Amino acid sequence: MPPVLFSFSALELPCPMPLLSLKNLTFTYTKPTLLENITLHIERGERIGLVGRNGAGKSTLMKLIAGVLRPDDGVIELQSEAVVARLEQEVPSGGDRTAFEVAADGFGTLGPAVADYRSLGHAMAAGHVLTAAEQKVYEQASTALANAESWSAADDLEELMLEMQLSPDVKFAALSAGMKRRVLLAAAMIRRPDVLLLDEPTNHLDIESIVWLQGFLKRFEGTLIFVTHDRMFLQELASRIIEVDRGRVFDWTCNYQTFLVRRDALLAAEAIEQAQFDKKLAEEEVWIRQGIKARWTRNEGRVRALKAMREERSQRRQKLGTAKLQLQEAERSGALVARLEDVSHAFGERTVIRNFSTTVFRGDKVGIIGPNGAGKSTLLRILLGDLQPTSGKVRLGTNISVGYFDQLRSQLDDTKTARENVSDGTDHLIINGQKKHVMGFLQDFLFSPDRAHTLAGFLSGGERNRLLLAKMMSKPSNVLVLDEPTNDLDAETLELLEDVLPAFGGTVFLVSHDRAFLNNVATSLIVFEGDGRLGEYDGGYDDWIRVRDQRLEAAQRQTEKPAGKSAAVSVSGGAASGSSAAVVPAAPAAAAPKRRLSFKEQRELEDLPERIAGLEQRQKELNVEMAAPGFFQSGGTRIAAVTTELAKVSDELLHCYERWELLEGGM
Repeated sequence: MPPVLFSFSALELPCPMPLLSLKNLTFTYTKPTLLENITLHIERGERIGLVGRNGAGKSTLMKLIAGVLRPDDGVIELQSEAVVARLEQEVPSGGDRTAFEVAADGFGTLGPAVADYRSLGHAMAAGHVLTAAEQKVYEQASTALANAESWSAADDLEELMLEMQLSPDVKFAALSAGMKRRVLLAAAMIRRPDVLLLDEPTNHLDIESIVWLQGFLKRFEGTLIFVTHDRMFLQELASRIIEVDRGRVFDWTCNYQTFLVRRDALLAAEAIEQAQFDKKLAEEEVWIRQGIKARWTRNEGRVRALKAMREERSQRRQKLGTAKLQLQEAERSGALVARLEDVSHAFGERTVIRNFSTTVFRGDKVGIIGPNGAGKSTLLRILLGDLQPTSGKVRLGTNISVGYFDQLRSQLDDTKTARENVSDGTDHLIINGQKKHVMGFLQDFLFSPDRAHTLAGFLSGGERNRLLLAKMMSKPSNVLVLDEPTNDLDAETLELLEDVLPAFGGTVFLVSHDRAFLNNVATSLIVFEGDGRLGEYDGGYDDWIRVRDQRLEAAQRQTEKPAGKSAAVSVSGGAASGSSAAVVPAAPAAAAPKRRLSFKEQRELEDLPERIAGLEQRQKELNVEMAAPGFFQSGGTRIAAVTTELAKVSDELLHCYERWELLEGGM
């Protein structure tokens, strides 16, 4: 008798039910179908990043999971008693409510009772005697909490808000954007959700708030499903990537960087497969047109196969193209773009910039970072000459042409179509010297004819940002000001922007909280460090963090030095504290080695010869003009202007010579 083979299927082991299952889910607003026959199984404790192009259906998928939308077909199964909470992308105004009252919305219909119970309870504890109306509200709130068996709800929420460094009694409307998002996160977290849905949680947050949120979510023990444009945030948190693309989902159990590699390989394989399919279809189309004798009887199978191929080809959804970004450079600006010397600026008694000096040269890519409200926009206005500082000197370069990208999108007219916003009433644009139709130009930014004729006010956030990029790039410039350009942009467009900006020959001022974007674009950073102090650092975000951490470690070592060690002993390096050994005199100091020039100083040194040549040429022209026979009969205004300019050119030339000598000597 043959032996019985061990079989797993025969044991019929119970399969644990996933926390959340989506089975054959379909949803559509209009054709084509937004989400089609999606099946997903999600377990407890997973950290899932939802990725995909703008408009692919990521937010819609999260609304379906949260129950805000109902699918056209298919089912969503959630384990019994499991709680789903969602942090929306939009931040409410909050009205006149406190942060606690807004966070209490997380309790649903019980929220007002929780807020009333706390506020009136605190009032009584402080000695306030309740009015009859207040007493009635307090009793109603107590009854509601008793019926829900939630007596500790108010204390639990207050404890959570303190853990999140939130003041419960501050007015919600008075909070910064980052703190408002924390309040909304507290509202989502208070019911201890099994599934937490986050839609663009880092939008409009400063870097400090993003890092805090990142750390807070790492400690969250439930299932996390989130959408974000912040690639570093995605890399740090996600252990599984779900891509929404052309109505389908692609499931990748890996981190974001690994996903990028695998996704590119899949797309390459898909392109080869589609090319082979199209070639076969073309061959069959040639065959059917040749009128082969008796094909309807002897080749019916081949005809049916051709019809099936035609149907399959008609159902194929092409991957959305990639935007074509092309910056137009205006005539070169002068080598110097802006120089600030001991600049300070204050609003009333609040100083936002204190004794700051910097020099920006043509070609610099300067990142500006700091907390919301620190003064980044104020610094930009001073650098561009739009605002006079309270004190200090500002010198601007010549031939500057500025292109703006405004995070508030105030340059867009919501009552005009996308086409009208870019065209200014014309049908053609001049792009790098070539005439181009405005519709073709908008197609480069992924606007179909329908979307190009849509009012700007009805475009999505990503479309509005692409439209603003198109408007900025439709005109030549040599200085670009980009204020939070990464919000709502998909990863592909972000990566293209990262390609074109470093290659741009002009100057870029970049305000961003996207750490990866700063790493890939900025050549130097200006950092708001508190109390109006600004620091300058070479490189991008990671370079700044490394220098900052080194300074903190050095300061910590300094404070941890054992007390009592004399300076003399420290210099000689010989005797221990309290030793009777004679102190060895310090050796004569050796000549200090040449310091290596920073990136910015090296750029300055490279630009100085051209700058000096230009000044010398201008000095020569002014001297020739003054030597002309009729110069002193040309009028007092002209004489004064030439004399003043010659003095300025001579002073600047002298300064350049001194600076060149200093930099050549290694400072």
